[in-house]
Amino acid sequence: MSKCYVEIINTKMLYTEPMFAYNVLYIDSKGMYSMNNFDKLIFHVDVNSAYLSWEATYRVQHGEKVDLREIPSVVGGDEESRQGIVLAKSIPAKKYKIATGESLFLARQKCPELVIAPPRYDLYMQCSNALNEILQQYTPQIQRFSVDESFLDFSNMQHLYPDYMKLAEEIKERIKKELGFTVNIGMSSNKLLAKVASDFEKPDNIHTLFPWEIKDKMWPLPVEDLFMVGGATLPKLNKLNIFTIGELANYDLEVLKSVLKSHGALIWNYANGIDNSEVRKSSHIEMKGIGNSTTIPFDVEDRETAHLVLLSLAEMVGARLRNSQNCCSVISINIRSSNFISYSHQKKLYCPTDCTKKIAEVSYRLFDEKWNGEPVRHIGIQVTQLCTNEFYQCSLFDNGNSEKERALDKTLDKIRSKYGSGALVRSSFLHSGIKSISGGIGEEDYPVMSSLL
Repeated sequence: MSKCYVEIINTKMLYTEPMFAYNVLYIDSKGMYSMNNFDKLIFHVDVNSAYLSWEATYRVQHGEKVDLREIPSVVGGDEESRQGIVLAKSIPAKKYKIATGESLFLARQKCPELVIAPPRYDLYMQCSNALNEILQQYTPQIQRFSVDESFLDFSNMQHLYPDYMKLAEEIKERIKKELGFTVNIGMSSNKLLAKVASDFEKPDNIHTLFPWEIKDKMWPLPVEDLFMVGGATLPKLNKLNIFTIGELANYDLEVLKSVLKSHGALIWNYANGIDNSEVRKSSHIEMKGIGNSTTIPFDVEDRETAHLVLLSLAEMVGARLRNSQNCCSVISINIRSSNFISYSHQKKLYCPTDCTKKIAEVSYRLFDEKWNGEPVRHIGIQVTQLCTNEFYQCSLFDNGNSEKERALDKTLDKIRSKYGSGALVRSSFLHSGIKSISGGIGEEDYPVMSSLL
């Protein structure tokens, strides 16, 4: 673990304690960070209330007088089909303490005049791609971290962008002028701190969080604001009398490791601003998995109907898996009962697959093993541990029809892509009351911050 001290050019000591950094840091006579004296510079661009902002922008651009961002509003599911959950909310809606993930019924009780817009994931992808096209004009080193956030690496580019604040302002204003929505930009010497900085005051702001600013800007924050401190970790930290990020940063590391194992070391590093991960160049949004789920309009009380729902979900998952040119090695299902009790089950495959039939069959077995007989209102499938499908290895456990099934899947994909998802329907769905293909693109497909950043 290396330490260094800030060298103050105008001899005024602004910070005297040791800190973690890559090199010796410099502050100019105005107290500003100088790119000429520090190689690493990372931006984190984060769309403000992405789903709602994109919906509002689309409506305004198509002549709507009321801007959803200026009134109490949310993007939420279909209440009639029991998918009434808040996915995103406006800033005025926050004043009513409306929370992401709560039911629209409860949200409307808090704010009777609440405006609700249905989600449109195709629109969100269009907006995300338009944003990325602008960002690519500034640096080729971009990591699209999720549908609404990206890391940009400007390290060693001070000859092109000598004023990093001016650069951030230009990017922010271009996005607002050309695309119609706002972003926050966080800047630092690593991805973790840039991400934390972008979460400061919103919307439409630029913030820095360089190593010498950690003590004043990050350490006073509640420890639950730190990335990777979740609901399971927080009570354990509170029992150790750790309530702020600063208290975590200055806590005995060995004690943390004895209580939280390797996770203790990880969050201690994050509390001290330590992160050496690189901005991994990517032209596509990085997926850690592909998921699809649905809230069923009625309670499912028998295994056969549940299998049909799983098949309808597997149709979409398989098609999107093949479209992304990936196979999966892990298949998992999640079940939510009519009493809102959730549980899940997963299986590691002998050989990766992108076959709809295989995904469905594994899902059936997982459901049969895990289902406790209670009425089911929500079912989901997720595939993870993705790898390229360029080379497909057959298994001794295959039924010998894998190549035929893959050829069939490709044919179905082409026909449905050209003529619509309803062009070909499996006969088992006829007169069943179950959609032949359920779900769509959802935010669960895009990774949240992980320990690998």
